Amino acid sequence: MKNKIFLMCAFVFFMACGACSGENENDENLDNETDTAITNEDNTGDSNDTSDHMITTDKINITIGDIVLTATLVDNSSTEALKEALAEAPITIDMRDYGNMEKVGSFGRDFPRNDESITTEAGDLILYQGSAFVIYYAPNTWSFTRLGKIDNITASELKEALGKGDVTVTLSLAE
Repeated sequence: MKNKIFLMCAFVFFMACGACSGENENDENLDNETDTAITNEDNTGDSNDTSDHMITTDKINITIGDIVLTATLVDNSSTEALKEALAEAPITIDMRDYGNMEKVGSFGRDFPRNDESITTEAGDLILYQGSAFVIYYAPNTWSFTRLGKIDNITASELKEALGKGDVTVTLSLAE
């Protein structure tokens, strides 16, 4: 009887040891499979797909005829939505002069608003009422959403670039 109990205990012991070592091998295989799956998943994304990735540039181009101006965008939900739209295609806007201080035109769509009381300066880019794009060349105080500012341009240079009367501008992401 003692021999049978000894053999059963030895059998159970060896079975338990075998099961433990099998679990470890399976865990290592599982870890390797997980690492491979993560590696493959990381390499399958389309680098041009912007829907799941934030666009990292904070620069846009503003084309007025033959003139290309560069602007730096601020960081808010309005500019994130604008950058997503520009990643799909450039946006062309017909703008008209308003109040001898700005050019204004419709985006043709709504963007998120982040309105605050702002006194504008020449070169400020503004979202007005969620759907109008405004380029200021003179000061004005109102509740707007700031989008950004045109880089390295004076008020007189900006007025000359925008010209008198109506103007068409095209916005695009800067390279």
